Amino acid sequence: MTAPTIGALTRAGPAGSARRRGGGGGATSPLQRRRAMMFWPFLLPALVLYTVFMVGPTVASFWISLHSWDGINEMSWRGLTNFQLLLADPVFRTALVNTLVILFGVGAAVFALSFALTMMLRDMAGRRFARAVIFFPSIVSPLVLAIFWGFLFQHGGLLDSFLADLGVADRPNFLGDHLWLVICVGMVWMSTGLYVTIIMAGVDQIPPYLYEECELAGASAWQRFRYVTFPLTWDVIATTTVLWTVSSLKIFDFILAFGGTTNDLPPSGTWNTALFIYGSTFGGRVPLYRFGYASAAAVVTLVTVIILVILLRRLSRREAVQL
Repeated sequence: MTAPTIGALTRAGPAGSARRRGGGGGATSPLQRRRAMMFWPFLLPALVLYTVFMVGPTVASFWISLHSWDGINEMSWRGLTNFQLLLADPVFRTALVNTLVILFGVGAAVFALSFALTMMLRDMAGRRFARAVIFFPSIVSPLVLAIFWGFLFQHGGLLDSFLADLGVADRPNFLGDHLWLVICVGMVWMSTGLYVTIIMAGVDQIPPYLYEECELAGASAWQRFRYVTFPLTWDVIATTTVLWTVSSLKIFDFILAFGGTTNDLPPSGTWNTALFIYGSTFGGRVPLYRFGYASAAAVVTLVTVIILVILLRRLSRREAVQL
């Protein structure tokens, strides 16, 4: 089956009536204008709460990042010194690189695995049960998952005992030599279920006749994915990439609980920017209380998120396909 033939199936409905949704018009009639006016009374409470609890602290972080402050005494003006020190700090650079590894490396693994599981579960009997099992890690607290992950990978744990039973003498020290890799695998395991559920919800909206026609035309599984599943779930994919971008930069508790101890933070080589901010303020056996420095790191992280989300939205912008 040729690519144009399969591609044509995604553009035509049963009666050849597939069409793209045009841009919506503004409220022109009196009824539409009254409905638009009713929008604000419902929006206002949420807008006030968002401003107080989100916009206010964000603006405060910008202001604090320009000062030296221990959280108790008066702030002293430092200008951009915190940012200059931050860019020269090897721990922060490592944390920033780790954050990008989570964003792109772990994200690529999550989406590749999510698509593979979605295509595998799409026609499988009992897929609702399988989807619930895959989704289960997403509803469990990351702290609980970190404890389980520790039992699994620690010396003498489940995996180490399993390898010992197989007669493997030179067993890897997962938590000593490969801690960052184990954390990344844990994040993939923790996040995949959610994205399988979201992507599968989009795949369920694709008319079955498109897949039936692909099978009649002899399309391979890759061709069905490339020319049917992928373009018709593009809006879902674009939304999930933004969701992953925002959530991946805030991952904190799993790394802290899995890599740290009761009193100490994880090794700095496993920090992301969220853990760096915590380590610069309250974290560790001896808290540093460098709120200005930590706020500068938070500002850099926020700017990074904004830039990445804008780029992703621009790259994924296209008109929605209505079947």
